[in-house]
Amino acid sequence: MATRQIKFGEIAGFEEGHFFEDRRAMNESSFHRHITPGIDGNGKEGTSAIVLSGGYTDDADYGDEIIYTGAGGNKNGKQVSDQTWEQPGNAGLLVSMNKGYPVRVIRGHKHKSDFSPQNGYIYGGLYSVVDAWEELGKEGFKICRFRLVYSGGKPGRKSAEDTELDYSKKDPKRRKGTVVRIVRDTKKAQQIKELYVYQCQVCGTTIKTKKGFYAEGAHIKPLGKPHNGDDSIDNLLCLCPNHHVMFDKGAFSIADDFNLIGVVGYLTVHSGHNIGSHNLKYHRECHGYEVTIE
Repeated sequence: MATRQIKFGEIAGFEEGHFFEDRRAMNESSFHRHITPGIDGNGKEGTSAIVLSGGYTDDADYGDEIIYTGAGGNKNGKQVSDQTWEQPGNAGLLVSMNKGYPVRVIRGHKHKSDFSPQNGYIYGGLYSVVDAWEELGKEGFKICRFRLVYSGGKPGRKSAEDTELDYSKKDPKRRKGTVVRIVRDTKKAQQIKELYVYQCQVCGTTIKTKKGFYAEGAHIKPLGKPHNGDDSIDNLLCLCPNHHVMFDKGAFSIADDFNLIGVVGYLTVHSGHNIGSHNLKYHRECHGYEVTIE
């Protein structure tokens, strides 16, 4: 049983492609804190890492995209009972999906994939959990399914935003589930969501999921080239998915007095949230909004 603190994201000294001789080698550093279970996580904090080891026949590994079977009901590689969302590892993956936490993916030599090592285990990089649903598995029992897409920074690999899998050959029927827009949260983004208790600053909506609440940390001035925005509290908003998309696409902007431009409304601002007026100005300029406050 893992008693050490769970560690999310990259861990110093373990680059993508790192080889582990066995499960104990990754356990000592808390890279993956379990010797036997494949999921390192729980329904309170989230899931930080998974090991693909060939234990579930329904798993599908496409490299930059993985269709992963949750934990529970498996015996000797066969499903013998239903899985549940309350199982700690499955619940943890839902939390990581809601909060945008990255998940370390490790492939073992028993995992049937072109990306698996001949022996031992290899670190495949960070992935984002972007979809979760349930279905009947090959053995006829209910299984919890997760879609993970690569979200690391290795050149030449597809990012989560660039990955779009064609399911038509493997699974032509529509599956029931909830698709969550890809958001790779930073600690700052998580702080801003907790400050607003997951309520959208535009509409006040709080989205309740199977495991807690969901909102998105939206950067006012986008990160990365050519915008080069800061990952800081004064450059972040807490928004629902709809208003996040609308804001990113310039469907509305925000005046320095926090009145909305392009739609009717007013931005709710917590007393502990100092939004940078220079970031708001940048967003207005990018999307063609010109406002003068007397």
